[in-house]
Amino acid sequence: MLTDIKKILIIKLRAIGDVVLATAVIRNLRQQFPHSVIDFLVEQEAAPVVANNSDLNRVWVYPRKEIAGLPWLHATISNIRFLSNLFAQHYDLVFDLFGNPRSALMTWLTGAQYRVGYRFRGRKWAYNVQVESRSDRVHEVEFNLDALRRVGIPICSTDPVFPLAAAEKEKIWNWIESKQWQRSFRVALNPCGSWPAKRWPLVKFAELGQELIKKYDAHLILLWGPGERKIVQQLSNLINSKSVWVHPPTTLVEQAALLRYSHLFIGNDSGPMHIAAAVGTPTVGIFGPTNAKLQGPYGKGNRAVAKWEIPCLGCNRLVCPLMDCMNYLEVEDVMKVVDEVVQSLSPGIKEEGIR
Repeated sequence: MLTDIKKILIIKLRAIGDVVLATAVIRNLRQQFPHSVIDFLVEQEAAPVVANNSDLNRVWVYPRKEIAGLPWLHATISNIRFLSNLFAQHYDLVFDLFGNPRSALMTWLTGAQYRVGYRFRGRKWAYNVQVESRSDRVHEVEFNLDALRRVGIPICSTDPVFPLAAAEKEKIWNWIESKQWQRSFRVALNPCGSWPAKRWPLVKFAELGQELIKKYDAHLILLWGPGERKIVQQLSNLINSKSVWVHPPTTLVEQAALLRYSHLFIGNDSGPMHIAAAVGTPTVGIFGPTNAKLQGPYGKGNRAVAKWEIPCLGCNRLVCPLMDCMNYLEVEDVMKVVDEVVQSLSPGIKEEGIR
């Protein structure tokens, strides 16, 4: 279907986890078009996910929050300039993997010969190649890859990726050595989450942490991002052990390196969960209002845990007055899955460590 493709643009504006799951598209495009220019359009917060990807020629960063803070006239001028620069690139093929009104408009304004997007109401007008959405039936990785299948591009890999720079890896390993944790069994815990309803109760995370220390002599790395340090400090106080580390402030790439040097990730459905899976760390995701079959940690050996019998599981509510799905999920439920994942790890990994 596609002929004479010299320049390609992928649009996935946000959020961090969603951008991670969209990276599977990049490798397949590079495989099919080894000599073409392949660019990626994303907002600032998630830009580090693709910043070190060698299969991309350029990462376009749309400064949405910065523009939103400008007076109306200045914001309008900034948007026009940004969109004019996109149009001037003369892309031949554009994939809109985000599918909101803004990304649809961006796709249309590129003037590309092939504009590929999902058949969503009110947005499909922007695409001359429309894709049936299976977002309610398949994992988001497969949802993204459907855009490639629609135009006949073969799928050679389904793995999301988060490439790491050597400098960030070295910095994080130096941190681990400074704590003398290089030969310890390191477990990353993420008690945070962008939605209140996605957060497993902190007291249960504390019980889980204590059980991990007792059963596996684990050393716990408590993950946090902007505005979340108080949460993990509270969790550290609840666990009350020298085997707990609230790491210093990190960039997103540094946190990805921290996850790469962890033996296991356990946490709520979140960006760090998807990053952990993408960098190859065995991952256990804790689920409630989001559907684990559609957005669980992707990849062989990664697992999701939930109170599966709760009838309203996967409701997608941001806030819930009941929180049955999280409140009734017990530490024993999570530990059962964790035990299975730990048993599948390479023999001696807890003694040998990883580098």
